[in-house]
Amino acid sequence: MATVLQFSKLLPSLFTRKGLPSVARPASCQIHIDGARKQSQQVKQSKVAGDYTVVDHTYDAVVVGAGGAGLRAGFGLASAGYKTAIITKLFPTRSHTVAAQGGINAALGNMEPDDWKWHMYDTVKGSDWLGDQNAIHYMCEEAPKSVIELENYGMPFSRTDDGKIYQRAFGGQSLNYGKGGQAHRCCAVADRTGHALLHTLYGRSLKYDCTYFIEYFALDLIMERGECVGVTALCLEDGSIHRFRCKNTILATGGFGRSYFSCTGAHTCTGDGTAMLNRVGLANEDMEFIQFHPTGIYGAGCLITEGSRGEGGYLINSEGERFMERYAPTAKDLASRDVVSRSMTIEIREGRGVGPEKDHIYLQLTHLPAELLHTKLPGISETAMIFAGVDVTRDPIPVLPTVHYNMGGVPTLYDGSAIQYDTVNKRDRIVPGLFAAGEAACASVHGANRLGANSLLDLVVFGRACALTIMKNCKPGDSQPELKANAADESIGNIDKLRNANGSTLVAELRLKMQKVNQTNAAVFRTGEVLQEGCRGIDDCYKGLSDLKLVDRGMVWNTDLVEALELQNLLLNSLSTVYSAEARKESRGAHAREDFRERIDEYDYKKPLEGQEKKPFEKHWRKHTMVFVDPNNGKTKLDYRPVIDDTLDAKVCPTVPPAVRSY
Repeated sequence: MATVLQFSKLLPSLFTRKGLPSVARPASCQIHIDGARKQSQQVKQSKVAGDYTVVDHTYDAVVVGAGGAGLRAGFGLASAGYKTAIITKLFPTRSHTVAAQGGINAALGNMEPDDWKWHMYDTVKGSDWLGDQNAIHYMCEEAPKSVIELENYGMPFSRTDDGKIYQRAFGGQSLNYGKGGQAHRCCAVADRTGHALLHTLYGRSLKYDCTYFIEYFALDLIMERGECVGVTALCLEDGSIHRFRCKNTILATGGFGRSYFSCTGAHTCTGDGTAMLNRVGLANEDMEFIQFHPTGIYGAGCLITEGSRGEGGYLINSEGERFMERYAPTAKDLASRDVVSRSMTIEIREGRGVGPEKDHIYLQLTHLPAELLHTKLPGISETAMIFAGVDVTRDPIPVLPTVHYNMGGVPTLYDGSAIQYDTVNKRDRIVPGLFAAGEAACASVHGANRLGANSLLDLVVFGRACALTIMKNCKPGDSQPELKANAADESIGNIDKLRNANGSTLVAELRLKMQKVNQTNAAVFRTGEVLQEGCRGIDDCYKGLSDLKLVDRGMVWNTDLVEALELQNLLLNSLSTVYSAEARKESRGAHAREDFRERIDEYDYKKPLEGQEKKPFEKHWRKHTMVFVDPNNGKTKLDYRPVIDDTLDAKVCPTVPPAVRSY
């Protein structure tokens, strides 16, 4: 029998003992510690490859993932009376949102006059004009309200002397449409903003009747006649299989940074949601765009926030030169991340790297006051000491561009609805019952390159948007058809096959091989030859799945099995990345081709448009990649979708026309 903690019953007894006063109690928040809730769910025995316990659940909505996006979507629905489950393979406060450092962008104007339209301009420019401007309009306009909402939830923002939310400078952020200098738009909690945000949202969720399924690994979407009707999951504690029947499924599973050898992401960042989409025959969007953060600690990959440069830090080469002044004369060290990462890589290639191997760069913070480092950058000061042995008040930090973020993901509209592109009728098609938010989604507000501090904003804005869209279209308790009897059979069959795999390759060995292929062949700079080699390498890794060997044959806390499931997901995402990158014959944002150095748009925006003939859709690359992967053989198929240039209201916020991108 499952253990279910009901805090509404537990808290009064705790607070009335020994004369302590009673407190106002929250609504019941159920946390499932193990699998089989026999008193309220029907338990079935599967006939697939042995006896697996299958437990059925019914909810109005199921959220997969309990990071910032999943929590905001989940408690948004629960607060409106929707029966909501949140499935997470980690305890919610261990989700990777907790690792975000720099801050969350919003045009509050606390440091100087600001405008959300300037924020939108910077985001469109940062995306290298691959972002959908209706979604960017929505996010930037909602940003100030979202940050104030977080403040009202109790998020402990750093403060100015007059008590306002402190805002720091961040990369790619400007005033007056790029003409007014550096903007201070990034709302921060020292350099631990993600930690504060995640704990604030989790604490808020406990006020409502969210049902948490903690340490449950989501396996597959349940699709019937093109509609998403639920999801299957594995309870890690007892090995039971769970089928969640629901009217609405929200994917908030994060990115797939661990497909690379060196990344800032946790080992749990394995792209589970995007892989689930591929397994049901649907396409992900823009998977070739991988952001390399300029400042990961050399040799460790741990993140050093862009906020360190926002507070006055700068990069130097072996000659002690502030080289970013050559590459971005205006923004310098606060140029967009793709620009800074490429500039660092060029410095190293040309022999101006630092260290014995001249293979990294220094981040200089020693000129900053110790008090500023202590109050504004305490986290990275500690990280630098632990992972680089550096006292930031005395020595520079050795850094190197490191995989940090996935711009691609589940394609969605600005309201969170998952979509596919109908190439015949040339229009978007909503996938009924399916939504996505956060790094797992592609709205697309980040386009070819995300601006720093727009990711935490993305989480709360589009997590909330998913909840609002569901509230608009569904009512609590709406009737649902019964799931088919075989709805979980494919998931169970895959688990049984993996659990009994008896080949010659360990999961860790194949994973390392995949990571090294991606690190070598889909890096900061790319060429056709290197990418083709990467395609062959990842194909070889995918074939290697048939030769896996698992040591643990059990079902209780089988981490060997979980890592094999995650490896399957990572490989599907890796196939999407390398094949999409090889096909894109241009350089745009984070995708930098040395054999195709120019951005190829419908017009040549370096020249006057008058007299130019617009290139047909097939001849230019200002379009989204839609990538399908067949899980049976690893074969990919690519389609393309137009970028949305129209804003939500042209009178309020005109379209930002494409232009040459410089900082």
